[in-house]
Amino acid sequence: MNALILEPISHLSGTVNLPGSKSISNRALLLASLASGTTRIRNLMDGEDGRFMLEALHQLGIPIKHQQGVYSVTGQAGPLVTSATTHSLYLGLAGTAIRPLAAALTLGKGEFVLDGEPRMRERPIGHLIDALTPLGARVDLLGEAGYPPLKVHGTGLKGGRTSIDGTLSSQFLTSLLLAAPLASEPVEIQILGDLVSRPYIDITLDLMNRFGVRVDHHNYQQFHVPAGGYESPGDYLVEGDASSATYFLAAGAISGPGVTVTGIGSDSLQGDVKFVDVLARMGARVDKQGDRMTVRPGPLKGIVADLNDITDAAMTIAVVALFAQGPTEIRNIYNWRVKETDRLSAMATELRKLGATIIEGRDFIHITPPEKLCSAAIDTYGDHRIAMCFSLAALAGVSIQINNPECVAKTFPDYFQVFRSLAA
Repeated sequence: MNALILEPISHLSGTVNLPGSKSISNRALLLASLASGTTRIRNLMDGEDGRFMLEALHQLGIPIKHQQGVYSVTGQAGPLVTSATTHSLYLGLAGTAIRPLAAALTLGKGEFVLDGEPRMRERPIGHLIDALTPLGARVDLLGEAGYPPLKVHGTGLKGGRTSIDGTLSSQFLTSLLLAAPLASEPVEIQILGDLVSRPYIDITLDLMNRFGVRVDHHNYQQFHVPAGGYESPGDYLVEGDASSATYFLAAGAISGPGVTVTGIGSDSLQGDVKFVDVLARMGARVDKQGDRMTVRPGPLKGIVADLNDITDAAMTIAVVALFAQGPTEIRNIYNWRVKETDRLSAMATELRKLGATIIEGRDFIHITPPEKLCSAAIDTYGDHRIAMCFSLAALAGVSIQINNPECVAKTFPDYFQVFRSLAA
């Protein structure tokens, strides 16, 4: 197993130009493929999730050209595939690819087997299939009930009413919404339970609107999607990845003169920009502008916070808690358990290695920082976010070993190079 040693670091300082957002990149690629016209996408993410989506679209015959950082996607003005062909698509661990494609490929014709890494077969997809079925979809689950691999039959969607569980992952609703405008009739969606990670739905609705489809909703519990289809906006710039920004902004809160990130700011679509508001609650000094953010240190204190809306960014808060006075409790984060790994269990295990006292609940984690952090070898469980957030522990003046650091390739392949370039 490969490992990376991070020697003790005093602080990070400087400016980071963020890679494109994973969530926005894969939504934009799919919508551009379904739309009429050609879409020129700039600042597309350079990571495994984006490459899996691009490769799948190539296999499906979508014309995509890449030149000087611009991806030109010629849309199909309807379903991705309209002939009775068969395809097997391998999607790694990219939830932002397998779930939207599972819904989109019910349109048109053809048969499609979707699969990925062994952990993908442990990530649920049954709620999405249950919601597609009343609309006329036919999807066979080929393994354990409710999980990939799956076979999608291109039978078309008739439209009408359906319901979807909102408590486990916002990706299920996003996938349904993205496919719904190509149903033969309007689609009405009722949300069952409380909708998790609501800001990710705002990203979906904003992108659909930019591609010509306006979705109405009533307090995120009922959604009305008109039938018709998408139109290309022509040019589309993917904003920086707000989740990736959290590691650098957190470093700015912990020590040193501060860190600035560009590509996101007060005008950002992404809910994870609220991360800096949590840092401010903990005592950091925050400056937000339209397309950039700067965070500087302040006396950090522990807090109690419901971070259901920013569950990816909440992982970074768990590590920042090690540098705060008093305990921190992060609540309403059950969906950590159905991500790339069981993140609740993994975070509890690795935080204990650093000397923290941890209480792990079904949907919360309570962190009491140690007087002094311990040097530790951090297992990453193949999870890019665990690798990146625990890099911050080196700011405590201890050496940190990151096992399997290559897993950051999922979203930020050169993360550790950028991290070290800012390190003092």
